[in-house]
Amino acid sequence: MEPSATPSPDQPDRSRTGLARFSHLARYARTALIAGAAVAVVCLVLLVIIFLLDSFNATVYSVGGKDINDATDEARQIRELYSGVRIGGVVILIVSALTAAASAVILVRQRKNAPDGDDDGGEDVGFDALTDR
Repeated sequence: MEPSATPSPDQPDRSRTGLARFSHLARYARTALIAGAAVAVVCLVLLVIIFLLDSFNATVYSVGGKDINDATDEARQIRELYSGVRIGGVVILIVSALTAAASAVILVRQRKNAPDGDDDGGEDVGFDALTDR
């Protein structure tokens, strides 16, 4: 028997090189870029709000002549009040930024492999040609 040019399902396609192997990901790259950017913006807003709340709590605590950097339990509780949300926000911000960056790279690399958008065969079609039947 002659070997076929098309790889069988159990054999990997070795004809593709580089990012061309991941061309199926280009379908999802635009959605991942939008979602990653949106989540990153939400995380940035969340982190700014947490910073403002921390500053407000520290200011209110220090109005009575106390210092937020004291070793008391109350000062420690105020310092650690939003620590879990802050850490989670930073982690999600990093993951979403990496997702957006990776999908942007895939979109830019796939742009070279995209077919020309010329579906009419290079023919200019005017309005009059479209209205004639």
